[in-house]
Amino acid sequence: MRAQPGAAVPHNPLAARDFDPLTPNDAAVIIAGAILLGSSVIGWRRPSRAKGSPYECGVQPTGDAMRPFSVKFYLVAMVFILFDVEAVFLYPWAFVYKELRWFGFFEMLTYIAILFAGYVYLWKKGALDWSRPSAHRDGGR
Repeated sequence: MRAQPGAAVPHNPLAARDFDPLTPNDAAVIIAGAILLGSSVIGWRRPSRAKGSPYECGVQPTGDAMRPFSVKFYLVAMVFILFDVEAVFLYPWAFVYKELRWFGFFEMLTYIAILFAGYVYLWKKGALDWSRPSAHRDGGR
């Protein structure tokens, strides 16, 4: 169907002509790519032993860098991330606290009690204790 001459054509807010040909994200990607390409093309390549060694705050590195970490390290890291992510949920609650009143207060009190119970459980199981050997932990009970 073709519009009659002189008739008003409804405006489509998502028409292709309304979009910019280059968005800020496109510009950022192009600029970052140009910088990386430019530095690899015109940059100096003078490798040395000092440049190839890992930097340890001025201290000479000792030992093997590929030494495996203890499982305790990963366990503590995962627990930290878990509690850190759970703490993020406090921010939206704080934003709407006045609207929620006492209901919101008791809901968050319950939430924090559950988190605290999980923390106490991990503490009692020895998940946060670095000094205990892992084989000594209650025999898997």
